Amino acid sequence: MNLPAPITGRTIRDALLDARRTTLALCDDLSDAQLQVPHLDIVNPLIWEIGHVAWFQENWILRHLGKVPDACADTDELYDSMAVAHPSRWDLVLPTRAKVLDYLARILDCILERLPDGPLDADDAYFYRLVLFHEDMHAEAMAYTRQTLGYAAPSWVDWPQPAPPAPGGDVAIPGGRFRLGAEPDAPFAFDNEKWAHDVDVEPFSIARRVVTKGEFADFARDGGYRDRRHWSDHGWAWREAHAREMPVYWSPDGAGDYTERRFDTTHPLDAHAPMMHLTWFEADAYCRWAGRRLPTEVEWELAAAATPERDGFSATKRTYPWGETAPDPSTAALDFRPLTDANALADGDSAFGLRQMLGTVWEWTATTFEPYPGFVADPYKDYSEPWFHTRRVLRGGSWATRGRMMRNTWRNYFTPDRYDVFAGFRTCSD
Repeated sequence: MNLPAPITGRTIRDALLDARRTTLALCDDLSDAQLQVPHLDIVNPLIWEIGHVAWFQENWILRHLGKVPDACADTDELYDSMAVAHPSRWDLVLPTRAKVLDYLARILDCILERLPDGPLDADDAYFYRLVLFHEDMHAEAMAYTRQTLGYAAPSWVDWPQPAPPAPGGDVAIPGGRFRLGAEPDAPFAFDNEKWAHDVDVEPFSIARRVVTKGEFADFARDGGYRDRRHWSDHGWAWREAHAREMPVYWSPDGAGDYTERRFDTTHPLDAHAPMMHLTWFEADAYCRWAGRRLPTEVEWELAAAATPERDGFSATKRTYPWGETAPDPSTAALDFRPLTDANALADGDSAFGLRQMLGTVWEWTATTFEPYPGFVADPYKDYSEPWFHTRRVLRGGSWATRGRMMRNTWRNYFTPDRYDVFAGFRTCSD
């Protein structure tokens, strides 16, 4: 469900309940042992992650907004993600599954009891959205974990049949001065989107759709993983350290092609589906092999949000590639709706004719995650600032991203070695 303006307590209540149904559905069918999960750098113990979702809501609504302060005792030392180092989350003496789920329910009940039906104060609305989107992001992360560990796909996810070939080609984008980022009148923006500022952009061409699995298989079959020329220094060091010869979930099928693991089952490679589960290093290496490059984030946002005009583009940006109407199944593969056709959803095209810029797969960009000019951290200071300069920007969302969060200015960010994210890429040229 999306969040229409103005934001009311009833709207937030419905969205929080919707988010909670997803959170519970992502863990209800897992055993206690599966909720503990093996110790890996790229996942959290799911039993800890559930408690962290509750703690975040307790901290920013019940405490910060003064609704029943200190609703639960002794939660900071367990679930504060900035105070509890990632490796130590496996060493904590956590409550039982039943007690964690009870904590999760009690915090939400406290919040819902105190939500008015009518319009929310602007400051309150910001924090309610913050905790809602935080839970949505953790739901997507739980889906990453299920894939990483080979658990079953979420029971309600319906994988479509393989699609026919998808036409490719480039779209030429004119250069000019573009306002990158969110404007101050945006209904909601994270601190790393603030604020829109002018950036001069040279003309460029960008692929109409993302790279498909078949196209990436050509790179792997051509020895792309073994040819040092295609890799950055850091990328080559990563490839050697992991002895990677193909994408992480692929295996040779014995007949010159590949199979892939999707959650707990193996399938023939769907050549026409969008490429997914790639590190930034692999995306960059493919671009070098293909004589292309990754788009910068300003190029990506321009192609998604601007409207072509004579000799340039409009100063007014679209909220979504297709316009101002909130995402739905005809425009974007979001909200746990996977897609196997890189050429589907023409109704969601940007004004320049680019396809699936929101949903399907997150798209790696060439840009290092940096603050915009004049950056000031929001009250949740740990959302962006600790991660500047160390990660790469991704844009657009994936099939497991909630549509209510998405817009053209949204910036995601991960270290370039992360392969668990539902991430792919599109290519670009000058």
